[in-house]
Amino acid sequence: MENKKHHHTNEKRRKQSCCSEEDEIYADAGAQNLLGKDSENHDDHDHDDHDHSHGNSESSLFKQYLPAAISFVLLLIGILLDNYIAQDFFTGYFRFGWYLIAYIPVGFPVLREAFETLRKGELFTEFTLMCVATLGAFAIKEYPEGVAVMLFYAIGELFQSAAVNRAKGNIKALLDVRPTFANVFRNNTYLTVDPQEVTIDETIQIKVGEKVPLDGQMMSANSSFNTSALTGESKPKTIKKGETVLAGMLNLEKVIEIKVTKKFADSSLARILDMVQNATSKKAKTELLIRRFAKIYTPAVFFLAVAVVILPYFFVANYVFTEWLYRALIFLVISCPCALVISIPLGYFGGIGAASRHGILFKGSNYLELMTKINTVVMDKTGTLTKGIFKVQQIEVANHIDKAELMKLLVALEKKSTHPIAKAIVENEKENPHNYEATDIEEISGHGLKGTVNGQMILAGNTKLLQKFNIAYDKTIDQIVESSVVVAVNNQYAGYVIIADEIKEDAKQAIKELHANGITKIVMLSGDKSSITQQVAQHLGIDSAFGALLPENKVQKLEELKQDKNNIIAFVGDGINDAPVLALSDVGIAMGAMGSDAAIETADVVIQNDQPSKIATAIKIGKATRKIVIQNIVLAFTVKAIVLILGAGGHATMWEAVFADVGVALLAILNAVRIQKMNFD
Repeated sequence: MENKKHHHTNEKRRKQSCCSEEDEIYADAGAQNLLGKDSENHDDHDHDDHDHSHGNSESSLFKQYLPAAISFVLLLIGILLDNYIAQDFFTGYFRFGWYLIAYIPVGFPVLREAFETLRKGELFTEFTLMCVATLGAFAIKEYPEGVAVMLFYAIGELFQSAAVNRAKGNIKALLDVRPTFANVFRNNTYLTVDPQEVTIDETIQIKVGEKVPLDGQMMSANSSFNTSALTGESKPKTIKKGETVLAGMLNLEKVIEIKVTKKFADSSLARILDMVQNATSKKAKTELLIRRFAKIYTPAVFFLAVAVVILPYFFVANYVFTEWLYRALIFLVISCPCALVISIPLGYFGGIGAASRHGILFKGSNYLELMTKINTVVMDKTGTLTKGIFKVQQIEVANHIDKAELMKLLVALEKKSTHPIAKAIVENEKENPHNYEATDIEEISGHGLKGTVNGQMILAGNTKLLQKFNIAYDKTIDQIVESSVVVAVNNQYAGYVIIADEIKEDAKQAIKELHANGITKIVMLSGDKSSITQQVAQHLGIDSAFGALLPENKVQKLEELKQDKNNIIAFVGDGINDAPVLALSDVGIAMGAMGSDAAIETADVVIQNDQPSKIATAIKIGKATRKIVIQNIVLAFTVKAIVLILGAGGHATMWEAVFADVGVALLAILNAVRIQKMNFD
């Protein structure tokens, strides 16, 4: 959004004539330009137009609440003089003047707004309705009601302001992690520059307490980082040399150096900020429906109010104009759809904020609503339910050799290989250094490695390798489901090592919680061999699993599931090969910490800490948000309908109308912000 083209007409009373409530939250948080360079200019623009942007200071809060406080005290005194204190002076012009003075602090800003909107040709705004209703009350000498309507409207605005400030806190938190500088090594010295000016392969320095400005590779030995801004996890993470460090992490331990691997615009932090920036453009169906309804509801009730004044003249024998005008004014007060227009977007925004605190990023409120309808979850295995990191699980040796010697010989051979299994074996033995070296290494395609270590011929690979060299081995190895490396020394079987991808700690709990939250079918799709896929599925309690799948096979399986129109499907994945399936599903969920850029870009929901248990958390947040939104709709419609009927029949006063409008709006707002206090773990 470009500031030059889109000018927010946000006033002191926290109303905008051109933007939605969510847009107001973003405008106030300065989030229209999360990634741009001209944030300073944007801030200046905001300060010019948004007088309430300094509302965090005590003096600003005092000024904000003072008009309502003055009106409230004067109204209270007026009501006491009218009804409870015997006197002769509180009549006529004095009484009118007293209530007029009580009206001005809260009424003048709204009168000014109404005048401005009328100049633009906008008749059916809440400002116009409130002004007509309250001035009409003054015209028929119902002064206390006129002041009360405007006062409680002002109080409602203050509550809305507080709710919006609370909701935009999550955006502020994201802005706080946005790095403002980078110390880059150039010409034998470190220079402080804008992060967007740093190029790939340059070296940057991050001191203790500084935010990492760009994604990169750790060059220093190690350090601890606070990753809560990216993952929602408060526990510090230790990152070692050669591992990836992400922009937005906070360095906690020592001065470090990082080799930049991505430009700032392509960094993980920039990607998250961009997702947040665009989240409000995707509205939930309920939200869009209420917006369309509000445009019809307000003018319809306005014309009903006109009809309430005029039509009884032709049908009621004892027609009294002031009596029917009073009833019409009640209609006008109730006609403002504040409770719906404010609380529903605020409810969805609160849900998105609550999700972000749990390390879940929704790209729009429509996906928050869709999460409540999901009944089928399809999951990738590697990187989603498992860590995607191979580790040595078991070492078995023959009688003639000990385990330590076997691993020394094997590591000497495998450390020359770049295969993930070879790396896992070497990593497993890094705490047991030795000086064994392999020579004459030969790779036998599809079988394994052959080489010489300490004058001994070593074979390491699958059982086909030993069969090729006619070496007898324990045939039970052929029944092992996991990947295994069989070793022979001088043409004699010596043992084997089982390598497996580790299952994530919360994977089993994740499946259990999904079933508990209404998911009727959980399917696992994997490119890994079928035996391993079935074993993992059985261990985790997954309903069905398919292995040895290419990316196009995964798409085919998902299309088969989609043929049943009752299936609302979420797909969870992390790899670039998952991008097509993520796009095809009703809701695509990507693992964000280690996931590929393509998967994160394609997904609708991003789990920033890679925990599969967060899928159930996302569903819980979606259901809680939906419940609150439905509660607000039912509350608003029910109360307004009752008071409209009572008002038309002459059984309701302005006081009931105030409750039906402002009171319900306050209750709806309080209900909407409640989600930000809920615990979903």
